[in-house]
Amino acid sequence: MTREVDVVIIGSGMGGGTLAYALRDAGLKILLIERGDYLPAEPENWQPEAVFDQKRYKPDEHWLDASNSQPFQPGVHYFVGGNTKVYGAALPRLRREDFGAVEHEGGTSPAWPISYDDLEPYYAEAERLYRVHGKPGDDPTEPARSGPFPYPHVPNESYMDDLADRLRGQGLHPFYLPMGIDLREGGRCIRCKTCDGFPCKVMAKSDADTCAVRPALEGGQVDLWTQTRALRLLTDDTGKQIVGVEVERLGEKVIVRATHYIVACGAVNSTLLLLRSANAKHPNGLANSSGQLGRNYMVHNNTALMAVDPFRRNPTVFQKTMAVNDYYFRSDRWRYPMGNVQLLGKLQAGMLTAAQPLVPKPILQGMANRSVDWWVMSEDLPDPNNRIELMSSGQVRVHWKPNNLVAHDQLIQASRDMMKRAGYPLVLIQRMGIETNSHQCGTARMGHDPASSVLDAHCKAHDLDNLYVLDASFFPSSAAMNPALTIAAQALRVGRHLAQRLGVTIAPVHN
Repeated sequence: MTREVDVVIIGSGMGGGTLAYALRDAGLKILLIERGDYLPAEPENWQPEAVFDQKRYKPDEHWLDASNSQPFQPGVHYFVGGNTKVYGAALPRLRREDFGAVEHEGGTSPAWPISYDDLEPYYAEAERLYRVHGKPGDDPTEPARSGPFPYPHVPNESYMDDLADRLRGQGLHPFYLPMGIDLREGGRCIRCKTCDGFPCKVMAKSDADTCAVRPALEGGQVDLWTQTRALRLLTDDTGKQIVGVEVERLGEKVIVRATHYIVACGAVNSTLLLLRSANAKHPNGLANSSGQLGRNYMVHNNTALMAVDPFRRNPTVFQKTMAVNDYYFRSDRWRYPMGNVQLLGKLQAGMLTAAQPLVPKPILQGMANRSVDWWVMSEDLPDPNNRIELMSSGQVRVHWKPNNLVAHDQLIQASRDMMKRAGYPLVLIQRMGIETNSHQCGTARMGHDPASSVLDAHCKAHDLDNLYVLDASFFPSSAAMNPALTIAAQALRVGRHLAQRLGVTIAPVHN
């Protein structure tokens, strides 16, 4: 069986879903393919034990580390909307400097082939599409904006307002974290305690499913196939054109033919699809003449920090409202960039038991009742030896050795000191490992030189005329900010590029 369309998009997450939305009124026949289904709205959406202990929404899938000795369950989710169905909805822009070469203690973060100014109008469109709430002016690293945030910031609850004052008393600049939630007048958000890391049962989180895919389907020009897995891409005899994608849908193999093919499966799974598609013209995988496909895998250096005041309860319900960037590039205590510190959603005992199974739940709950919880995030640097490998058995092997760790250790210490000065004598940390890969990026880096990159500045493969990769694979560096808004902004930029290439018109995103 075959299906013919103008554009096929493989993956419905932040990249693929946003592109489908961008092209929804262009007069093109678009097919969006998703290997999973819609995530069900059910009581378990908001149950910590179901989400974290039982891992209800993660696939029954294990990857291998470089030694093949430690299978791990990766942080991927196969649903319409992809990983955005459970992300924390933090939607910051990268800083202007992140697009240039940045010197770190551990090495150099390379420049991008596009600048902040190239992406700025698309950042603004993405913020409108994803209902971003924020407030400019408080973050000392904030880049210039062409306009205000679409919606006012998410306010701190009173306990967190008091903490913000304590941080300002240290000379720091806490700011309102840009958040994609529906707090508009009449909006769906109820500011619950099950947002960060949970699916949203009331559809109030600005995920790719809610904000992009469902609106894209309304016009009738975008079709969605769920429970459909892309097996391989097919080329013509020259190897320059993709002529079809073989998919398995409901147990049946189907060939989808299009004029343009967009791969947006996530940095690991996009690499695997291109490697599985190797043929005589592309013996090492599609788009891999540079040998860079699957290499430069990055996931950030991440640590959860729990600051506890044993004598004071934290009654905050919606905690993820604030961040600190005073250590992002450099500070009085260290001359190199350290990274970003942002609040987590309020920890609960059911979330902690997955990491601390031997500690009685009442003790964990007592600590959670008195804690402020932070995500401490530093940039990891691209390393060609950090890579994704497709084994002959079909299994995935992830070669990943963390780097730039001196900077991360400096940021952890700065965060400890910050919270102890704020009145929290007990500070606990938990370093994240290879399985925490929700910020995976870099495996099909974009660049001007086909010898050292996989994609051009519009995410088109150097080696093929009609193949694009549109997820965080394209990142030349990881910076130290959540990647989702940058993926969405680039998807809108690529959508305009594709429209021009196909001779059609698309409208900008409005509120």
